[in-house]
Amino acid sequence: MGPDSALLLVIWMHCASFFCSFATTVEPTVEPATETATLSNITANSTEWMVDFTDIESKFALRTSDEPEDDLCYIVPGQRQTIKECDFNPNEKTFVVIHGWTVTGMYESWVPKLVTALLEREPTANVIVVDWLVRAQQHYPTSAAYTKLVGRDVAKFVNWLQAEIEYPWEKLHLLGYSLGAHVAGIAGLLMKDKVNRITGLDPAGPTFEYADAQSTLSPDDALFVDVLHTNTRGSPDRSIGIQRPVGHVDIYPNGGTFQPGCDLQNTMMMVATTGLRNMDQIVKCSHERSIHLFIDSLVNAEQPSMAFRCSSKEIFNKGVCLSCRKNRCSKAGYDVTKVRSRRSSKMYMKTRDMMPYKVFHYQVKVHFFSKNKLSYTDQPMKISLYGYAGEKENIPYVMPTLSSNSTVSFLLTTDVDIGELVMVKIVWEKDTLISWPWWNPDTFHIRRLRVKSGETQSRVIFIAKEGEFSYLARGGVAAVFVKDKEAQSSQKNAKLHKLKMFGSSFKKSIE
Repeated sequence: MGPDSALLLVIWMHCASFFCSFATTVEPTVEPATETATLSNITANSTEWMVDFTDIESKFALRTSDEPEDDLCYIVPGQRQTIKECDFNPNEKTFVVIHGWTVTGMYESWVPKLVTALLEREPTANVIVVDWLVRAQQHYPTSAAYTKLVGRDVAKFVNWLQAEIEYPWEKLHLLGYSLGAHVAGIAGLLMKDKVNRITGLDPAGPTFEYADAQSTLSPDDALFVDVLHTNTRGSPDRSIGIQRPVGHVDIYPNGGTFQPGCDLQNTMMMVATTGLRNMDQIVKCSHERSIHLFIDSLVNAEQPSMAFRCSSKEIFNKGVCLSCRKNRCSKAGYDVTKVRSRRSSKMYMKTRDMMPYKVFHYQVKVHFFSKNKLSYTDQPMKISLYGYAGEKENIPYVMPTLSSNSTVSFLLTTDVDIGELVMVKIVWEKDTLISWPWWNPDTFHIRRLRVKSGETQSRVIFIAKEGEFSYLARGGVAAVFVKDKEAQSSQKNAKLHKLKMFGSSFKKSIE
């Protein structure tokens, strides 16, 4: 057996072990099984549990920017002196970080990265890491059942801390990843008052997809709950991340199902170059991307990723949801717009495969004419965008349908800030099966393009650079379009006229 085959065998065995632990149905241990009754007693207005700290197994470490990787000082519920010993700052906001399920029983590498990012953005804040590693390293169903116990531990801790030093509830922000997101939700439910915010980072799906609100993260658990869904691929209750919305704002990057750069080829390459310690990335790359997107929002605040409200990822991919009116768009991550509504606001966005993750979103709308009746599906295109600040050439796009006398709207993204858009080129790539020089390719006529920018909200009309039409032929030259200056001028004059006639009320309606 060669070295490559051996590596593949090791990877296969590791993944098999991971999925067996994740999916195996086992009988939970006695402690989680009996906890349902305990939680029922708690929610029945019992307060005795709040001041009994003898059964707390979770630990609460205050980490610093000097030592973000180590738990050097623990704040212990019931021991007031530990608050001072750990240099807890009662005048600043507090982040409580809650990890998820772990195979190794050790902290994952993202924990110190998130701690560092939080303290880089909020240097005087308190960052507390909840250690529930012993319970989190069991078979997945057992660890999932333990979330109620851990949530109770966190609630006791926060209730005690608030009572001891009269700490303001509005300064508390809980961040939970995977199972930790549900721990945060349960803790929020059990606290004496609502914390300011809970952020769920791809809350776990199995055993929680159909669970009630008391057993999962939900909008009722804090004044504001925001969620990033990054690994929802698969049938409900079997996807690693929960599919349904569980917050006030639920953001689904790249549709929420799978993240760029997390394909098998890329993850195996990382394992080959960095070692077997990163083997689990083959399985959890998309799941953990939720954390790195949040870290990105902390350290790259000047390059915020934008998300847009939409009913589904299919509609979003048509580019028709790039509106910012009435809170329909928001920055993703730390600076998300805090909008509370009765129904969860589902939002979508695209990202690139590495930090900074920001891309620029464009809706392209085009009408195709042709002399003959033509109809195609899944046609490969290359689209180039040119602006005053930069350019991005040969962006690949597969046109789902392409037919005569039809209008198509689609979403296009680029990781380059090209500034004000001035020119667009479209190339219809040739069919390798039909590429003889004597072949007369089918041709579409395009009079104009309409392009809307999600980030700037600008709408621009493009016309054929030469003549009334630009021609798009399979395997042919690029169809070139330039900004229609007359159309832009007429739109500007129309807005100025309405503003003159109707005053500020019109201005408010277009903002």
